Amino acid sequence: MDKIEGLVLTPLKIIDHPLGNIMHGMKASDETYKSFGEAYFSFVNCGSVKGWKLHTKMILNLVVPLGEIRFVAFDDRENSKTKGQFQEIILSRNNYQKLTVPPGVWLAFQGRSQGENLLLNMASIEHDPSEAINKSLEEIQYDWN
Repeated sequence: MDKIEGLVLTPLKIIDHPLGNIMHGMKASDETYKSFGEAYFSFVNCGSVKGWKLHTKMILNLVVPLGEIRFVAFDDRENSKTKGQFQEIILSRNNYQKLTVPPGVWLAFQGRSQGENLLLNMASIEHDPSEAINKSLEEIQYDWN
């Protein structure tokens, strides 16, 4: 799988502390930071898949502080060099990075760990249901096994 145009992975720091670790998420000085709209958490059960969703305006900034989540992006943007391609990224504490997803890219994700799988989205705009498009998992064919 090739890298989808506009998807960015940013390594993040985990600072060990004897009373509990500190896990970075996003800084205003990050190259991928554009604006702040809202932050929210989403849990996904082991084996469950959430998606497909495309945002027309929102930039997603996704971090997985707990568990392991497989993200699959699909590019069907008309003028993209990577049109028709998929990209799979697995994020966890062991692969602690921020995934930045630009508008116009389809995204779905699957919980991979037993127990809780948690993602944090630091979105560029506040939630607006009119700027998001949903498709069923069958509408974009991908092998989740």
